[in-house]
Amino acid sequence: MGLDDQVEKMEIRKNYRNVWHTNLLSTISADTPYCLFSLFCGPCVSYMLRKRALYNDMSRYVCCAGYLPCSGKCGESKCPELCLCTEVVCCFCNSVASTRFLLQDEFNIQTTQCDNCIIGFMFCLQQVACICSLVACITGNDEIGDLAQMLSCLSDLVYCTVCACIQTQHKVEMDKRDGKLGPQPAMAVPSVQHMSRIDQPVPPYAGDAPQQAYGQPYGYPPPPQAQGYPPAGYPPPAYPQPHAYPPPGYSR
Repeated sequence: MGLDDQVEKMEIRKNYRNVWHTNLLSTISADTPYCLFSLFCGPCVSYMLRKRALYNDMSRYVCCAGYLPCSGKCGESKCPELCLCTEVVCCFCNSVASTRFLLQDEFNIQTTQCDNCIIGFMFCLQQVACICSLVACITGNDEIGDLAQMLSCLSDLVYCTVCACIQTQHKVEMDKRDGKLGPQPAMAVPSVQHMSRIDQPVPPYAGDAPQQAYGQPYGYPPPPQAQGYPPAGYPPPAYPQPHAYPPPGYSR
């Protein structure tokens, strides 16, 4: 995949409608044990998630999921398991990102602004740490060197934490795909509504019909009513009483 294709794919992802089942801030509470497992065994988790994303069909495996120039040129078809092991060990960051892109393109999942801020902060912190290390190497200033070491440790900590959250997010999304989070709520079928005709003085009832009809048939002109509003005896006893709004099963 060339650079132009990557840029075009990134623009397409901005128009995706779906969102992740769990955002990065909620992954720790969503699956704490797996998040800790991802933190201490990142490459192993990346291997398992990529294989699961391919529905355990390693014949579909391509290095970095086809998103890098090296994809398809590393002999993946001959020994996909070995190539995937090499990818998650030597190119761990790319392996995590490739699995993310694979899931996003399959399910049309967009990255929320909150997730973008977290990932962007991780990259910016790494760049600042790298710049400080270069400045300390060139100038030989001990204070700048100490600052560079502190930023490097902080960037590594943020990197490991964010990667663990990202991989947990992928795992929860595939749990949803495989139905491990329980059945999704089904949409209710709306009731039948009939179109009114010109020869009908009163349009038909829209929705579920009342249990009993009025004592008086529809007609025009209506029978005389007492003065005042609302008229006496309204609503009729047979008319169904109004329910609370919104109806059960709906949120405001």
